[in-house]
Order: sequence, then C-alpha cells, then structure tokens
Amino acid sequence: MNYLLDSNTYIQAKNFHYNMNFCPAYWEWLDLQYTNGNVASISSVYDELYQPQNGDELSDWVRDRREQFVSVEDDATQQKYAEIIQYTYDLCNKNTNKVDMFLNKADPWLIAKACVTGAKIVTHEKRVPPESKDVKIPNIGDAFGVVCISTFKLLQELDARFVLQVD
Repeated sequence: MNYLLDSNTYIQAKNFHYNMNFCPAYWEWLDLQYTNGNVASISSVYDELYQPQNGDELSDWVRDRREQFVSVEDDATQQKYAEIIQYTYDLCNKNTNKVDMFLNKADPWLIAKACVTGAKIVTHEKRVPPESKDVKIPNIGDAFGVVCISTFKLLQELDARFVLQVD
C-alpha cells in the first residue's frame, strides 16, 4: 500500500464532502484503491471507527471491510512504535494530557506502520509550530520521515474522477 488513512479522513468524508448517501462513488473508489493495493489503514483505526453500539453507516461500512485495516502486530511495526512512544515522551514543552491523548489513539501506530511500509499518511491533522503544546501526526511523522497529505491530495495523486450520474 502507498497510503494509510487516518480515522479522521473516514469520519470527515462521511460527515461532509463524501457523505455516503450523496457520494457513494468516493466509498466505491476507496474499495477499488484498496483492491489495487494503493490504500489501506490499520487495525487500530478499525478499532476507533467500528462502533457497533452506534449503528451508524460508517461503522457498518468499516465492519464489512475488516481486511482493509492491516495488522500492526509485526515486529518491525512494534519496534518502530516503541521508538515513536519514546520520542513523544521525550518532547519538551508538550502538554502531558495531549501527549497521553496522542499515544492512546491509533496515531502512533499509524506512523509506525507508515515508517515500515514507506506509505504516506492521509490525515486532516495540520502541523503545529514547535512551541505548540499539541502533539500531531504530521509533526511526529516529520521526525520519522513520514509524509502526510490530505484526502484532497490523495485524490489528486491517484487521479480520482467522480462522474455525475442522473437517475
């Protein structure tokens, strides 16, 4: 895979630009890109998105695509994850609660898997200045040589085309 998707890309797609009711082509495109080996995500993102008690359409969509969320159990990812954890704890001037929030999500796992696979991370998170108290995927990704892009950039890089269909 060349791209790993963060939880927020699925959530924002569902809630905004690519709502499942009026833009099913986006979701079909994701399936096609997974089949072509271009996009995936990780099991930790699956765990964040699959909420059967919510019974929403995104949770149902994710449930039916478990294979699109790759494992982080391999030794290389586990080792890189440990490095990312240590690096994050060693950061000066960060808010302890924000560090803990970052480390308790899929974010460090996503960066670790991107490191070992050479994938780009697709996220809506933005870099913050070094003096910020926040911990964000793009900043930690930079420290580990991981490129982060937006959903819109992903669509451009993979030449996505959604065609209007009138019923």
